[in-house]
Amino acid sequence: MDNYGAHVRLVFRDFPLSFHQDAQLAHEAANCANDQGKFWEFHDKLFANQKALKEASLKQYAVDLQLNADEFNGCLASGRHKPVVTQEQREGQAVGVTGTPAFFINGRFLNGAQPYENFASIIEEELELKGVKRGGS
Repeated sequence: MDNYGAHVRLVFRDFPLSFHQDAQLAHEAANCANDQGKFWEFHDKLFANQKALKEASLKQYAVDLQLNADEFNGCLASGRHKPVVTQEQREGQAVGVTGTPAFFINGRFLNGAQPYENFASIIEEELELKGVKRGGS
């Protein structure tokens, strides 16, 4: 989405899948990594290692990413991010999200993995509706 510059903002919301026994803690761990400014790096590590999301693995990923391990482990043990993860999951369910990935573009729901063109089409329509003129694209 680099070609949209300041016209597009990405917001990530937590939506741990209820049938995935490690999802809740993995989401909490990503929020703990965010406390140290490494959300996206941790996010990418989780997605690259989807079958290894137990607590010991999460702690190792924090070390791999050079997070302060004591801070990370304390955050994870405290459960301090559990309420926000749970709340975001409830909010997603309230607007019809049943799985991941799920996307909203100015309130327009795009469900599941989609090709770039599907995103671009909706973004272009939304920009046009807002009267945004983009040169050369």
